[in-house]
Amino acid sequence: MKIKSIKPISSDSKSYDISVNKNHNFYANGILVHNCSMYKDYIHARSIDGRSHSSRAWVKQFHSQIAHDIPENWRICGENLYARHSIEYNDLETYFMGFSIWNEKNECLSWDDTLEWFDLLGITPVPVFKREIWSEDTETYLKSLTSATDWSRIEGYVVRNSSSFHYKDFRKNVAKFVRKNHVQTVKHNWQMEQVIPNKLKA
Repeated sequence: MKIKSIKPISSDSKSYDISVNKNHNFYANGILVHNCSMYKDYIHARSIDGRSHSSRAWVKQFHSQIAHDIPENWRICGENLYARHSIEYNDLETYFMGFSIWNEKNECLSWDDTLEWFDLLGITPVPVFKREIWSEDTETYLKSLTSATDWSRIEGYVVRNSSSFHYKDFRKNVAKFVRKNHVQTVKHNWQMEQVIPNKLKA
């Protein structure tokens, strides 16, 4: 499947935010959508709702500075960390952290190639806890990480294959762990909530 175009919806159209309690992944027309996806000519949140909102202003401004360098039909996926949600961050490097880049063939770039592109575009990558060949020691490390983590300061972590892989093989190459009860259904309209910015490092 290839995206031909994405158009903002009108302000009077109905829009929906979709959450999945099992794995915190979001899908639109069969395409995995992350917290923030950037294209050469567009940027959207997981709901593909293009309406203006103060929590999106910073990341939209950042996108406008790098959009001309994003190759046609590529997408950059990352986290928009501007607004405080379930966790308050007080020492962020930046308000947008990237974790994957997908090319025109819907292939996720290798981690090394991803870091090269992030450096070119001025995108801060998510922190890497450990990089090694998967083994029993890796499983032991992940178990110790789970028990030793201060879950009041971190939402979770992701394990991914450092090599390139196609979207159809996503579930074979990426695993995500989030803290207990992290994903919760919210009944109110998030756009009406007061936006409290997280804090950057001094």
